Amino acid sequence: MAFLADRLNKFEPSPTLAITARARELKAAGRDVIGFGAGEPDFDTPEHIRAAAVRAIAEGQTRYTNVGGTPLLKKTICEKFRRDNNLHYTPEEVTASNGGKQILFNLFLATLNPGDEVLLPAPAWVSYAEMIRFAEAVPVPIYAGPEQNYLITPEQLRAAITPKTRMFILNSPCNPTGATFAKKELAAICEVLLEHPNILIASDDIYEHIIFDGLRFYNPAMLVPELKDRTFIINGVSKAYSMTGWRIGVGAGPEEIVRNMEKIQGQCSSNPSSVSQAAAVAALGEDQECVETMRQAFEQRRDLVFRMLQSIDGIRAIKPQGAFYIFPDVSEIYEWPRFQKLLKDDPQKSRVFCSHLLDHYDVATVAGTAFGDDNAFRISYALDESSLRKGLERLGNMVNDLR
Repeated sequence: MAFLADRLNKFEPSPTLAITARARELKAAGRDVIGFGAGEPDFDTPEHIRAAAVRAIAEGQTRYTNVGGTPLLKKTICEKFRRDNNLHYTPEEVTASNGGKQILFNLFLATLNPGDEVLLPAPAWVSYAEMIRFAEAVPVPIYAGPEQNYLITPEQLRAAITPKTRMFILNSPCNPTGATFAKKELAAICEVLLEHPNILIASDDIYEHIIFDGLRFYNPAMLVPELKDRTFIINGVSKAYSMTGWRIGVGAGPEEIVRNMEKIQGQCSSNPSSVSQAAAVAALGEDQECVETMRQAFEQRRDLVFRMLQSIDGIRAIKPQGAFYIFPDVSEIYEWPRFQKLLKDDPQKSRVFCSHLLDHYDVATVAGTAFGDDNAFRISYALDESSLRKGLERLGNMVNDLR
């Protein structure tokens, strides 16, 4: 007798979490594994943020709060948007959850109906499509490859829109490619969206502060005020403040959407951790110097990783301008006879490539097929320089052995 629900057939487990768990298992077994899989900063959470959490515990802030966050957290979120983005929201237009994933999950469940189409620039973060399917909607990938720096064009967007299009997802800087829209490029995308007032824009800004080469961050609501009323912003403290385990996501947008997202959350998980909320108030509302310190470190690591990848024959890397990922194209290596012998019955070449790299060279990465591009794989460079060098040297050794 089967006791499992049919909805489980609509989506897959997270491959990034799976590869991270596999790397931990190998480390526990004594293997010297370099983990390029997890999208997690290696820095400690800044001290003033940890201290705020300790104070919250000492003061007894350990009980239920409002579903979408304490009044102080909501006030601080509004101040963050005003300070960083020149966007003005009321507390009723912002919400907090157990990480950015829950913000997205609540958003999709609150706004999507069966059969609605969601435009998704690809390569894209692994969970977007799975969450969209869970909401009984249809993800519609718009692919942009390395030849266009992994950025979709206005023409591609316009061609993908149909009468069923309900939502457009923007993730800039992007996971997994690090691709980042400059102001002029994003403005052209916004011009297309202005032509279609029935499309809701979901702007995933989680890597907002991790941006390089002097670029300035923009989202559609910042750039085109007319789009603010139909833009929903997803953000959080995990990446910029090295708070992945604290699980605080942030959302901002139309009050009606926020209210219904909180209705869903109220029947699902209730409020996010009260102690984590107090820590998020310190992160978003106090000294921001730690954000710039970590951003500079990520930019230096980006430069190191890009240089080392460029020195490996058969690998084509596009220099990312944000986040802490790089997405090397290895399609040339797929044609080499020694790699062909590894394929056997698995049609997903990037998965074979990454499995071989982990099993025989102790380097954990994520196959590009998980993000919608089987020609590439994702490296997270949120590691110390010594580990980055060691892992990339091992990657170079594997490629040389395959030549």
